[in-house]
Amino acid sequence: MLLQVAAVVSMNLRSLPQRFATSLVIVMGIAGVVAVLISVLSVATGLEHTLASTGRDDRAIILHRQSVDEVGSALPRAAVLTILDAPGIARGADGRPIASAEMLATINVPRRDNGQLGTLTLRGVSDDVLALRPELHLDSGRLFRSGLHELIAGRAAQDRYRGLEVGRHVQFGPAEWTVVGTFDSGGGAHDSELLADADTVLSAFQRTTFNSVTVRLAGAEGLARLTSALERDPTLSVIVRRESQYYEQQSQSFARLLTLIAHIVGTVMAIGAVFAALNTMYSAVASRTVEIATLRAIGFGSVPVVVSVITEALLLALCGAALGATVAWLLFDGNTVSTLAGNTGVAQIVFHLRIGAALIAVGVVWACAVGLIGGLLPALRAARLPVATALRAL
Repeated sequence: MLLQVAAVVSMNLRSLPQRFATSLVIVMGIAGVVAVLISVLSVATGLEHTLASTGRDDRAIILHRQSVDEVGSALPRAAVLTILDAPGIARGADGRPIASAEMLATINVPRRDNGQLGTLTLRGVSDDVLALRPELHLDSGRLFRSGLHELIAGRAAQDRYRGLEVGRHVQFGPAEWTVVGTFDSGGGAHDSELLADADTVLSAFQRTTFNSVTVRLAGAEGLARLTSALERDPTLSVIVRRESQYYEQQSQSFARLLTLIAHIVGTVMAIGAVFAALNTMYSAVASRTVEIATLRAIGFGSVPVVVSVITEALLLALCGAALGATVAWLLFDGNTVSTLAGNTGVAQIVFHLRIGAALIAVGVVWACAVGLIGGLLPALRAARLPVATALRAL
């Protein structure tokens, strides 16, 4: 049986060049499915990686109890002062809590690629933000000074938007702001933001409430102590979340949506590819009717014939998967894209698309499924072909 399978498969594969045009239909159809599927999934993968790089287990974020993200949260100054006095927060050598009461504002800045205005997040933070977030490293310039209209720009924001180089002036709101430095957070979401003094940002945008408070936790029990103190305080209405869990939750809903879209679009395209594969494989079987009947007549079983047709379909599917994955990787891997506010909990995140082995494996599985479905029915037809009827065509 194995020898028969090997012989029939080998014969079919040697005849592929004679059916190049029809075989190319299968390859191109499956390549399109794989390329679209991988490219859409890479958006979800890139966003998840960026948000995962932002949150840390040794930090906690405090929001208003009725909000699900920073954008929809509002904390008055009195609540912030109470939060900063709570137990469970690490303190520096000067005895001050390592924390930052933060306010978010959305501004419009021209993009580098087309000059059109794009939205960007201005985050007001405390002046000791570098102690709270040691992953932030100043690449050039210096840190902003309290009380002045100065800001530092994240590397991703600077790469995507114009006028954010050190020394440049940016006009938004009633004031002109000076870019005094650039920073890199190692691929986190803050790379997409501008950072400035929180009180100055509040004054410039005529706001009186902060969006959130981020704190460094004091030891393994810090989160439990902080949560107990704040969520039971009758004067407060807040929730406490470990920062890593917060950003993971923010990415999940958006990633699930993108994954659903990718699979819906992929399914629609896959149906078209299946019909193309069915048509091509039926034509291939029909063109080899006499050949298949002859093999059956000299003693070859139906199983080798079925295996040979399915093998051919799977081989073409793998070629399509390789082509589609290559196109997606060349066109999209490493590209910079952005997402607007909503499910991510921030005004906008700039991140890189990531196409790795896991996404390519997903594309290969889809391609094999399309090839298997497209080759199965023609294979069964070839196996059931009446030998005597086919040989009369000689």
